[in-house]
Amino acid sequence: MKDTAASPAKKTVTVWDPVVRLFHWLLVAAFAAAWGLGEWGPNQMTWHFYAGYAIAGLLAVRLIWGFVGSRTARFSHFLYGPKEVANYLRHLPSKESSGHVGHNPLGGWSVLVMLALLIVQVVTGLTSDPQDYINVGPLAGSVPESISTSWAPKIHEFVATLLLIVVGIHIAAIVYYRTWKGVNLVKPMITGKKEVGE
Repeated sequence: MKDTAASPAKKTVTVWDPVVRLFHWLLVAAFAAAWGLGEWGPNQMTWHFYAGYAIAGLLAVRLIWGFVGSRTARFSHFLYGPKEVANYLRHLPSKESSGHVGHNPLGGWSVLVMLALLIVQVVTGLTSDPQDYINVGPLAGSVPESISTSWAPKIHEFVATLLLIVVGIHIAAIVYYRTWKGVNLVKPMITGKKEVGE
């Protein structure tokens, strides 16, 4: 006998605009380049600096877009209060999708954390002077020497590790959603489209 139970109706909506998608994938490439060159690159880190400048430019665009961009791109759309975050965390173990169009409450705050860490990373990179005479940040002379030669390089290295942890959590969340909840979070970041329940 045919199962007459109707599956929930779905519709396809635009979730990520071209600016958000381009920002995301260019940031992935720029961060990977900056981190890889910082760890294994040549001693003269010119290309590491270029990758850092690219990240700075991308951050500027994303911060502006967070206020004037499409609905799901705006910070006001995905920064939820403690109650919404707590409700989302209670729902997280369920196999059902949370149904959010755009970032969920936890994902929204993780975006803000990642942006904040990247801003710190850019600022400390611009103001670092490792005293090797070749890799001086262009703004190192604008801050006290104790900051440029000690604090900025140390924070820059520490935040690089924090960013790797955040990226790892981000990837783990994508895998969790795909394998446990059956939701593909990568495809919408490529196509801009997502299927949601009506």
